[in-house]
Amino acid sequence: MDSLLNTTYMHPRDQITLVMQRIYKRVLTTTSGGNLSIIDDNGDIWITPTGVDKGLLKPSDIVCMRADGTVTGDHKPSSEFPFHLAIYKARPDIKAIVHAHPPALVAFSIVRKVPNTNVLPQLKSLCGTIGYAPYAIPGSDELGENIAEQFRQGVSAVIMENHGTVIGGKNISHAYQQFESMEMSARSILYGNMMGKPAYLTNKKLDEYASQSAVVFPEMGDTTYPSEEREKRHDILKIVRRACDQGLMLGAFGTISARWNEDDFIITPDGCSNWDLRPEDLVQIKNGEREKGKQPCRSAYLHQAIYEKHPDINAIILTQSPYLTSFAITGAEFNVRTIPETWIYLQDVQMVEFGEQFAGVDTIPSIISSETPVVIVKNECVIVAGSKLLQAFDYLEVAEFSAKSLVLSTTLGKMIPISDEQVEDLGKVMSKWKNYEWRM
Repeated sequence: MDSLLNTTYMHPRDQITLVMQRIYKRVLTTTSGGNLSIIDDNGDIWITPTGVDKGLLKPSDIVCMRADGTVTGDHKPSSEFPFHLAIYKARPDIKAIVHAHPPALVAFSIVRKVPNTNVLPQLKSLCGTIGYAPYAIPGSDELGENIAEQFRQGVSAVIMENHGTVIGGKNISHAYQQFESMEMSARSILYGNMMGKPAYLTNKKLDEYASQSAVVFPEMGDTTYPSEEREKRHDILKIVRRACDQGLMLGAFGTISARWNEDDFIITPDGCSNWDLRPEDLVQIKNGEREKGKQPCRSAYLHQAIYEKHPDINAIILTQSPYLTSFAITGAEFNVRTIPETWIYLQDVQMVEFGEQFAGVDTIPSIISSETPVVIVKNECVIVAGSKLLQAFDYLEVAEFSAKSLVLSTTLGKMIPISDEQVEDLGKVMSKWKNYEWRM
């Protein structure tokens, strides 16, 4: 299953509008900043207009720069059209472009550095090595040539000196997923620098990760879809979309599963954008077999092992949220004694080495539990478990908010944790707090 938006049937105008709305709502661009384009099979380039509010962009606002030189639309095309055209000429394999000024990537741009994608294996796999284009006047042919030269060298993402970033993809969803992943990772690197020093994976470690191919579950025969199973699919999608909206999950990375019968579970698939999942995209795992014609996320083996070991765990979220990821890439201590809620809900956030998430390793299933619901994997992800989906999601939110507070506190002074006496008092009310009746 390829990414998203169902580009086979959606008009370029609608694709661009949807992705720009997504970018704006995620606060990854401004009202006037950024531009998107798609080149179609006719060689026509559909591009966002200049001088139109990105937050209120409509399909009718999109401008078409036709291959014969004519222009169709109610507005002027983006002033950055020259570099879009230069990229398409330099790289015929690129069919969509995302350009914007998200804060973390701009931070790299204005100090004239490029994020090291070896920080996370998914980022390296998705974006490869990031290029760097020297400064030139926006909208100029010189800027177009500077950027196009980087794309000619084979990169798909470029930091523009004192400007922002531009990314090319096989379709608009692919370009957006790279853009979103780059910005999240850039934020994690910046936050990590506030606590310590980010660590980067060696090429050997990356090769080890790549060799961990998607776990091969045998296909089941006929699949049944009881009402409870169908309801569970919709529950998962609600949490996936909520997590994406809040920046707690990425289109290109993140997995959610839910138990629905004994050790059987429903899980998000491999190769689909989380932003655009439908109920029928999710994968049923029953008696160790996968739903016919579908591939579960590559971490499905880990979910299965956790469910088999812990009958009281019924939902698992595996993701990369920016503040928690900053702990994953630095190995900094995640001290849960910040506020009562954090200690009561999370208890003790464990951290394991990169590679402990691989198939056949029992470390994480042995650590994670209803009493220890959060585990951070170095240079990889955070894993959160709960008795219900909403509980797992709440734990993720609490953990990410707490991680943010810990990062921000480094600018003020040394963190002062809750005392042992205060923790003992909290223990007396813990059961009442954790027995809250979740409704999902």
